[in-house]
Amino acid sequence: MTSRASLPPEPSVALREVLAFDDGGSLRLLLAPAGRDIGVRGVAVGDEGPARPLDGCLVLVTGPPASAPEAAGPVREAARRGATGVVLRAVEGVAAAPQVVAAAEEAGVALLVRAEWADWTDTAALLRSALACVRAGRDDDRGTGWTAAGGPESLSALAAAVAEYTGGSITIEDTRLRVLAHSATGPDADALRRSTILGGRVPEWRVAELRRSGMLRTLWTSRDVIHRAADAEGPERLIIAVRSGPEVLGSIWVAGDGRPLRPDAPAALRRAAEVAAPLLVRRRLRESGAARRSELALRGLLYGDGDARTHAWSLGLSPDAACAVVVAEPLAAGRSDAGPPVAASAPDGRALDVAALQAATYRPSVRVLRDGGRLLVLLPVDAGAERGAEPGAAERGVAERGVVALARELAGPGRDTGLLAGAGPVAAGAAGVRGSCEEALLIVRVLRERVGAGSPLRAADAAAVGPSLDVARVLDAARPVWEAGRGPVHDLVRTDLAAGGELVRSLAAFLDASGDVARAAARLVVHPNTLRYRLRRARERYGVDLDDPDTRLLVTLAVRLSG
Repeated sequence: MTSRASLPPEPSVALREVLAFDDGGSLRLLLAPAGRDIGVRGVAVGDEGPARPLDGCLVLVTGPPASAPEAAGPVREAARRGATGVVLRAVEGVAAAPQVVAAAEEAGVALLVRAEWADWTDTAALLRSALACVRAGRDDDRGTGWTAAGGPESLSALAAAVAEYTGGSITIEDTRLRVLAHSATGPDADALRRSTILGGRVPEWRVAELRRSGMLRTLWTSRDVIHRAADAEGPERLIIAVRSGPEVLGSIWVAGDGRPLRPDAPAALRRAAEVAAPLLVRRRLRESGAARRSELALRGLLYGDGDARTHAWSLGLSPDAACAVVVAEPLAAGRSDAGPPVAASAPDGRALDVAALQAATYRPSVRVLRDGGRLLVLLPVDAGAERGAEPGAAERGVAERGVVALARELAGPGRDTGLLAGAGPVAAGAAGVRGSCEEALLIVRVLRERVGAGSPLRAADAAAVGPSLDVARVLDAARPVWEAGRGPVHDLVRTDLAAGGELVRSLAAFLDASGDVARAAARLVVHPNTLRYRLRRARERYGVDLDDPDTRLLVTLAVRLSG
């Protein structure tokens, strides 16, 4: 048995040929000291082990980005182990560190960067598919007359070629059974083929039938051609899954179009699946790259990271269009400030999934971002600003009612289940989206506090939560001042909270009751004299006198900030 170590090395592929495969723009070449014709034999991850040789490999350095000077170390190490080039992660708007560029130039290795919107899994798949595609184009010894690089350059061309070599009609489909390409349809094509091509995907009833019969499971698990004999429901069919290693990318279907298939059709179909793999990888990467770029632009617009006008154009929106943000979170979410939310539980996750579908179908221009256990919806509105004019009061009122309506729809009817939804104000353009998002997040936080106090309100805008919104802003602004301060009130709060917080709760109840001892005691379920004793203890032990207005204000802030 031949060992892996004794196998001959894979033939090298010129770096320029690899880069030509990247039509999605996920890779950028910064430096090629040995030229673009330098040979590439494989792809490796930089942290796969120090003993592994990297002869002729492009090495994916998953650690520090190209902008970090410490990335020079992995570049030198990869070069020492024989790498052809290294791929580092780019940081948008930040150049590669001079130390990194100098290290690559001194070591004589190519330096590439991966776009911020891409990820390492897709980058590795892209590079490996490029190598396989180019090598397949050099090797035409299987008698089919067409290859991945030397013949069909698109899925449509491949479908036409497969039809010629199998004698049947072809559809190439992705894993969701959407038609990506098909050959010409003859006059004798069966009704199912016509329906599939016209609808752009396999009809739902047919998918259900394939699932019930076990055909889909057989297709996704088989590595060879599946044959279905002609019957009363349709002609003879051959099917094969298209794979990249263990991953299924799609399938190719051959149907007898009023005539028998050729005897060598299965062999041609096996070859077609090999040729289709890099083409499907390329198509998927192009689609996923576009989706990631859109997500990055939407995230930047909502959270105020980068140029808002540029993000709006990237999303296909006018930077001057009026818009608002709606934020939805599960009732049980862990936090709702501008930081990353905790992941939602399974039922809450389903509620967010449903809300995302509701939002996406609310209007074609809506953009939806699922950010962990939080849903953020960018809603362009008809408020005059879309025509380049500042919206009037009547137009703005209509737009704001529409935003609140969406928030209520997302929150759902349940009192003890579903979501909390905050409707941000209508902004005149992209520059105001961040402010709308921040206010929507704050409204959700206020709603969560009210739910804890027994409120049934689940969706609201600023008007519905009233002064609580400004109080939340004041508390956020006061928090760093409070945390940096010291004195009697700080000593009381810190010491009492460490002991259980009984005194802090008593002060909070007293202040909420506007100094009415009897009402505060009833709320605490203690005798009024007990509450009077606790207030006296605060004054005698800590020097906190609630008769002083400034002290009373500071205690009010302290108990609110301490929760």
